[in-house]
Order: sequence, then structure tokens, then C-alpha cells
Amino acid sequence: MTNLELQRAANEVRKGIVTGVHAAKAGHPGGSLSAADIFTFLYFEEMNIDPKNPKKADRDRFVLSKGHTAPGLYSALANRGYFPVEDLVTLRKLGSYLQGHPCMQHVPGVDMSSGSLGQGISVACGMALGAKMSNEGYRVYTLLGDGELEEGQVWEASMFAGHRKLDNLCVIVDNNGLQIDGKIEDVCSPYPIDKKFEAFNFHVINLDDAHDFDKIRAAFKEARETKGMPTAIIAHSLKGKGVSFMEGSVDWHGKAPNDEEYAVAMADLEKIAQKLG
Repeated sequence: MTNLELQRAANEVRKGIVTGVHAAKAGHPGGSLSAADIFTFLYFEEMNIDPKNPKKADRDRFVLSKGHTAPGLYSALANRGYFPVEDLVTLRKLGSYLQGHPCMQHVPGVDMSSGSLGQGISVACGMALGAKMSNEGYRVYTLLGDGELEEGQVWEASMFAGHRKLDNLCVIVDNNGLQIDGKIEDVCSPYPIDKKFEAFNFHVINLDDAHDFDKIRAAFKEARETKGMPTAIIAHSLKGKGVSFMEGSVDWHGKAPNDEEYAVAMADLEKIAQKLG
């Protein structure tokens, strides 16, 4: 896809995030919006997947380790054709298959149920090792929040991945600098993130703008070409990206917009859509 096509798709993904969270009156828009470009690139360009055959054996796998940003994953899946975009308004509703955290039993395209922070990367390691043991060529991607790095299990999994030389594993950290209680550097600083992953024998890529598709494309290309060790992409992003009053604000980690705020948010995204043509 061209960068313009990816930008348009990402903007639609953001509209779906805001729409779903508003309809649910609950959810996590900030971190979903900051990762929207990563979700879009993975599902529209990077990964070997087929929405018409979500369980195809040789597909690349994705694990949303920061499972609370399910609105972002659901919107990407819907816009990619796994299920109707119209279903996003059922987010968190009683009886809906779109639960507050991803459920692999019910959502087409979800490879692993997740939500308990720290566990997703461990599962991704298991998937990557399984591919190695079975001599299968699929790759495994997992997206972590930067606040999630405060979980000890993340580093146990990283030690395992580095030791096993899982070069089919790509760990992405959505480094927007904010978690539910404030700045990550104030709550329990995981910095320097890159040096920590390097210490566990990862190839580290510092993606300084996780909203620039040229830079995103280059980072994932470098990850694919890295052999003999897993890769960690530290993706520097803006929490709430695309919605004026959510950008850079910790207040929108886990809060839904009311009707007036929803109108402003959708107007912001519509302006972006018009600029993109």
C-alpha cells in the first residue's frame, strides 16, 4: 500500500476506536489511538494474513499483550475485513463478541486472548518457539504498552526469547510515555527501554515516530532481516493521536467520550480525512 492509503486506513481505524468506545461508554481510547498506525501497518501491509481464512496455518500471528487497547485491534480487524465495521458499536455490550479484552474463541482474527498485562509476550514467545520446532515460516508479533514493562513477566519472557534466539519474534513497545497513573517515568520508570532489551540479547530498533509510515516500514523491514536474535521495536508515539483533546493527556487512558466530546473527536478525524483526500 502507498503511505497515503495507509494514512487513510489508519484514520478509519481511529474513527472506529472512538465510535466503539463512545458506544460502550467505557474502554481505553488513548493507547488504542497511539497504536493505530502500528495496527494499520501490521494488518494492511506487514503480516501474512487472510481475512477470509483467519485460521490459515501459515499465517503470521499477532498477540495484543496490552489487551485493554482492544478497541484499536478490533477496529483494525474490522476495517481489514474480518467482520463488519458496523459491529464496533457493540463493544462491551452484553452478548457482544467484542468484549473489553480480546477473546480468541469469539473474534475472527484474534490469535490469543489477552488482557492480564505481561502475559501476552510470554504467549508470543511460545508461538515463535513452536514455529521453530515445527520448521514453519510464520512470524509472531506482539504489542506491549510501555507501562506494561513494569511487569516482571515481560523480562522473564524476554530472557527466554533472547536465549532461544527467536528471530521470528518481533516485540513492539507502544512508548507513548503515559499509563493509567501518570507518566511512566514517574510511576515506575522502565527507562532506558532499549538498553534493557539489548541486555536480553534483542536487536533493538528505536522508531522515533510511530506515526510516520516510511519509518514504520523501515523498522519492520529491519526486523524481518535480523537473524539469530529477536527484535524489539521501541515505537515512540503520542497517546490519543488524532483527537485534539486526547493527545498527550493521561486523562484519556481509560475513559469514554460523552456525546459532545464524541462529536468533537469525529470532527477532528473528519478534517484529517478531508486533508488526505
